[in-house]
Amino acid sequence: MQRALPGARQHLGAILSSASVVVKALCAAVLFLYLLSFAVDTGCLAVTPGYLFPPNFWIWTLVTHGLMEQHVWDVAISLATVVVAGRLLEPLWGALELLIFFSVVNVSVGLLGAFAYLLTYMASFNLVYLFTVRIHGALGFLGGVLVALKQTMGDCVVLRVPQVRVSVVPMLLLGLLLLLRLATLLQSPALASYGFGLISSWVYLRFYQRHSRGRGDMADHFAFATFFPEILQPGVGLLANLVHGLLVKVKICQKTVKRYDVGAPSSITISLPGTDPQDAERRRQLALKALNERLKRVEDQSVWPSMEDDEEEAGAKVDSPLPSDKAPTFPGKGPVPGSSLITFEAAPPKL
Repeated sequence: MQRALPGARQHLGAILSSASVVVKALCAAVLFLYLLSFAVDTGCLAVTPGYLFPPNFWIWTLVTHGLMEQHVWDVAISLATVVVAGRLLEPLWGALELLIFFSVVNVSVGLLGAFAYLLTYMASFNLVYLFTVRIHGALGFLGGVLVALKQTMGDCVVLRVPQVRVSVVPMLLLGLLLLLRLATLLQSPALASYGFGLISSWVYLRFYQRHSRGRGDMADHFAFATFFPEILQPGVGLLANLVHGLLVKVKICQKTVKRYDVGAPSSITISLPGTDPQDAERRRQLALKALNERLKRVEDQSVWPSMEDDEEEAGAKVDSPLPSDKAPTFPGKGPVPGSSLITFEAAPPKL
């Protein structure tokens, strides 16, 4: 363990040295608030449902709760999440968009979590849900990062045996956290933070994120139903379409717009807002790579004869004459030496 620590510190230092100002600032804020928790009570930095709403209005907790951690392993998860987002998402979005994404997810997690516990209090009249529950930590942002990775590199393989792709990791982790909650090994605010992080990040990336091709990502591989197993996707898709239609009527979401390019040389081209041609090209290259690997695997399993060996064997058969005690002859002609053809002598006339 002592030998591994210097290497881990050196590797982390190399990563942070090449990171942007946003990633460095977020990591520094997580470490600072964790060290500050040893000196003072940092509970006022977490979202407490009873203090977020009137008459207290602890609005600042919507910003600080995602950076507050109380255990060293939680700090490690927060730093790893921020670093992964900086390495994989920031090159695609830019530092400013990454900061906007972090802010949107954390504010949404704080608001949705507070409203959920407020409704729980209204159903149970238990003051614990208002003044004891504290929503904090980076699990909400972790869920958002996993959703963004599903959008950008969902076909990448995380584990080979068993084969696990990035696209299924968000729901696998949600199932794991749910099992830990049922076993009372995880507190309910952590599960709520992760779940609301998944929902809020998908809504933002699906409908509101601005980029060069407009706003949102209406690609089929990023639909809400794709987060669930295939057997559940038709039912979830139907329910999601009903909710989306309702939100369109109240003008919270926009209608899906299709653009038809009638002047295309081959056929009509349909483009959806948010679909990036670079992403389509990347998926095509991945499909070609997978096809080539499968064909190579089939070729390795099959034993193909060598063409050079076949030519050498054929040449040897032509060069070597058939053994015979008597050279073949034709009627009225002499024997033909060196012939490899089988001939017959004329039969003597019958008497």
